[in-house]
Amino acid sequence: MSWTKRQIVESAFEDLGLGAHEFDLSPDMLQSGLKKLDLLMSDWNGHGVRLGYGLTTLDYSSLSQDANVPDWSLRAIITNLAKELAPSFGKVVTRELKVSAKLAFDTVLARTANQEPLEMQFPETLPRGAGARNRVEDDYFPKPIDHIEIGPDGELKI
Repeated sequence: MSWTKRQIVESAFEDLGLGAHEFDLSPDMLQSGLKKLDLLMSDWNGHGVRLGYGLTTLDYSSLSQDANVPDWSLRAIITNLAKELAPSFGKVVTRELKVSAKLAFDTVLARTANQEPLEMQFPETLPRGAGARNRVEDDYFPKPIDHIEIGPDGELKI
């Protein structure tokens, strides 16, 4: 099940004690939470933690959009967003929330760190050397394979 950005923002407010069952969240509060969520995810994206979150410009982001993040990353996103929101709403971040955010983010880092680095490829104009003299067609290295991928955030991964 994919969570919407609204569900993530509301869950972060719940972690701060401003849940919808006790406190009515105004549209301005939800928009503020959405902007902080977009900023948090773009910051993580800039550090190489790519979860598939639909990054858009802040002017076009919508609370009804699917977040497109894996379920195992939700706790880290929610708790770290709550930490970001706390000062804006006069809340103190509890020790439990800090520890939960740190442990959940460590899990995200561990899951995303397992991506294999790309191998260096030799250009096709580079001769193989003396060991390949008997094979005329193999005198040069093969043409490099193009590993360009475009992620869900539109950034090239080379």
